Order: sequence, then structure tokens, then C-alpha cells
Amino acid sequence: MPKPGNVAIVGAAELVSPLGVFPEYSQLGLHAEAAIRAMKEAGLKPSDIDGVACAGASPVETAFYLGITPTYVDGTQVGGCSFMVHVRHAVAAIESGLAKTVLITHGESGKSGIGRGGWPGGGGQSIQAQFEQWVGTSGPPSTFTIPVMRYLKKYNVTEEDLATVAVVQREYAARNPNAMMKDPITVDDVLNSRMIAYPFRLLMCCLVTDGAGALILTSADRAKDFPTKPAYILGTGESVETPMVTQMEDFTSSRAFRVAGPTAFREAGITHDDVDHLMIYDAFAHLPLYGLEDLGFVGRGEAAAFIKAGNTRPGGKLPLNTNGGGLSYTHSGMYGMYALQESLRQVRGVAPAQIPGVKISVAHGVGGMFAASGTVIMSNERP
Repeated sequence: MPKPGNVAIVGAAELVSPLGVFPEYSQLGLHAEAAIRAMKEAGLKPSDIDGVACAGASPVETAFYLGITPTYVDGTQVGGCSFMVHVRHAVAAIESGLAKTVLITHGESGKSGIGRGGWPGGGGQSIQAQFEQWVGTSGPPSTFTIPVMRYLKKYNVTEEDLATVAVVQREYAARNPNAMMKDPITVDDVLNSRMIAYPFRLLMCCLVTDGAGALILTSADRAKDFPTKPAYILGTGESVETPMVTQMEDFTSSRAFRVAGPTAFREAGITHDDVDHLMIYDAFAHLPLYGLEDLGFVGRGEAAAFIKAGNTRPGGKLPLNTNGGGLSYTHSGMYGMYALQESLRQVRGVAPAQIPGVKISVAHGVGGMFAASGTVIMSNERP
């Protein structure tokens, strides 16, 4: 098991616009621009990088485009949490000597669609196409409804409860100049927005944008040589469950969440009371509910009441999704990189909606429709 704090983030960059688009960049160009900005922040050149990890583009084309000759390559692509998984793998690579300095990149022309490519998704031959899509489900808005309907019934959670998640996160977005959606909203506003697929209304669904981000990791011993404030990786976790949402072990809980989250906490050697700040991937309004419960911050069926009571709001005891989340900040398709960037900003003390006194932040992601999960715990203090 990796030792907490032996690896640190020493460089970062994010491309997010309140307009939601970067029409001047292709998808590969977004990867490259984020990488160049992160290297500039860290005072590095491409020749200083010996590890490359990315999703949304092949690490082969990314490394070639940037002029990097890596000794460590990670092309793991398990959906939006891929970047949490990349961090976990980079920690292992650095600790084992496979690489000294790892660059993780993300870039998606999710709105503009310029130069979109990356790994094939299987098309009509995929297992989802053979066993699920032929009955009419098409993409996350309709597929994610399957477990959510069971969750709402089992725990007596209402549409108003889902709407409250969106309302609270908009409060943080209002403080973020890069957020796409900043205007305050009410529960009634959410419930009166257009129905997409029951129970999801438009304002319960993620944005569709362009965006990019990059992180640079190295050993904590080297971190003092960089001009940036390091964020030490305390613990990480990863897991997968099923590519078919209909085959989940329990529609009211993600098995991948229940493995990735506790694994990260065990590695970090912390408890929930030690956490100052939390990011839970929120492609749709139900995901923070599942995350709070599966990570153990609240009991089963208690997440909706926890949020409704104001615990995750600005000034609450557990600040959650403080950039505004995928519902209000940005969502280019795979959101995990943006959650990591906000956790990093919070522990560095430079977030637009900065939470006072943050020492430990948890960034938790989902891939696909509960198909995969990754968790990263970081701190501004080395244990």
C-alpha cells in the first residue's frame, strides 16, 4: 500500500469558460493546451515529463503531439472517473520508480465537437447495445433513471429533494466567474424546467460544454523544488461494477463507490470527521446522494435530508461541489478532472468559493452509469 503523502501534485491547469465553448481548439488541442499551461505553472518542459496518462484521447497521440517520450503510459478510460484512476496509477508508478514526473491530461470538445475522437465505444456490438439499448434507453438521461426510480421509492425521496441538490450547487456557482450557470434558482425553478426523462428535469441534468484540464505529479521529496504549493496525495481508490446499469447489484447503492471510497480512506488513514471539503461527481442530481451514502458520510437514505438541512451549502459543515458541479459549472462529458481541479484549488486556498481552513479534500468520481468509480484524497499538509 502506498504511503500517504509520498506523491504530490505540483502543477495544474484548467480550461473552463462561462460560455461553455472553446471553438479555437480541437479535442487534442484542448489536451495539449491544458498540458502546456500545467507545465508552465510547474516550470517544466516536455523533456521533463516521463509519464503520460489521459482519457478522451490516446496517450500515444497526446505524447506525440507534445513531444514527450514517456517511460510510463496510462490510457485507462472508464468514463468520467478515469482521471481519479490515473492519479491512483501515477502514485503507484512514481512510488515504484516507473516514472518520476507524470502528466495527466483531459480535453473534450463536448459542445463544439471539433476533432472529437479517442477510443471507440463499441457501437452496435457493445454489450449495452445488445442487452439494453434496443429497448429504448439512449444515453445517461434515460439510463440513469433505472436505479434512481428504485432509490426514490425505497427511501421516500422526492423530486423536490433532487431539485434541492441543483439549487444548493448553484449557490456555489454564483461565486465562480468561470461557471456557465450563475443565476440563482429555486426548487420551483428546477421543478418547472423541461422534463427530460422522469424524474430528471433539465436543471437536474449536467451541462454540455467544452473543457480541459491537466495535473502534474511527482514525489513529495521533489515537490519543494517546484514554484507551486504542493497537494499531497493521501489515499486513492478505484473499482468497477458492470457496464450495464440493469445489472447493478443494488439499484440504491454503487458497489464501485463502496469499494473505491473506503479504499482511499484506509490508505489515507483518516476518518470522515477529518474531511474539510468534498467533491462528488454530479452528472445528475442523484449522484451526490449516492456518494454521500456509499462513502459513509451519512446513513442509508439520509443524504437528501442532509442536503436539505443545509449541511452542504455555503457555510455548512460539509462543503460539497463548491465549483458549482457538473450541474452549474461545466461538464464536457467526463467531469472527473474538474472535480480534482476544484479539490486542488481548495487545498491550495485559491478557489473562487474558497472554504476557510481546508486541509483535506476528497474528490470522488463515477464512470458511466455506475460502471466505475475512483476516489482521491489530497491535503496541503504532508503526514
